[in-house]
Amino acid sequence: MAAYLLLVVAILSRVVPHPGWLNFTALTGALLYFGARRNWREMLAPLAALVATDYFLTVYSYHYPFRWEAYLTTWTWYAAVMVLGSVLLRSRATFLRVASGVILGPTMFFVVSNYAVWAGGSMYPRTLAGLGTCFVAAIPFYRNDLISTAVVAGLAFGVPVLVRRMQARPTQAALAGKN
Repeated sequence: MAAYLLLVVAILSRVVPHPGWLNFTALTGALLYFGARRNWREMLAPLAALVATDYFLTVYSYHYPFRWEAYLTTWTWYAAVMVLGSVLLRSRATFLRVASGVILGPTMFFVVSNYAVWAGGSMYPRTLAGLGTCFVAAIPFYRNDLISTAVVAGLAFGVPVLVRRMQARPTQAALAGKN
């Protein structure tokens, strides 16, 4: 249930208007968590929801025509992050594993999506300098994705651990009553 709720938060973080400087999205952290907590068959529902969100944002928010082939890289990345969460975090979600997912998820998107923009678009010349310019222009988005993924994944994986530790630790009042 928590994985689906976090997915709803991720979708809302993309759809609800917010200041441009904020650029916070719960998407990568939610996809990592979903992959860690759900089985392979259940990954179709979030993919469908995110595809619908991409359609909505493109057509109704940005007022562009929707071309599904322009989103294949993004949709593949959605699935890849859920698989990353499944492989890396399903059996054991340690700090090091979660931190690895926090770095790998946004980095995968940064590299793949910016390469796709450079190779398939006309914004940057198809030279090494054009590729470099494309990547440099995306650094602020990458930074914000790393931060938002760290916050969301940290909360999603860390809060349950803290709750379990607090429940397992006897309270001072309980200890005082035993003496």
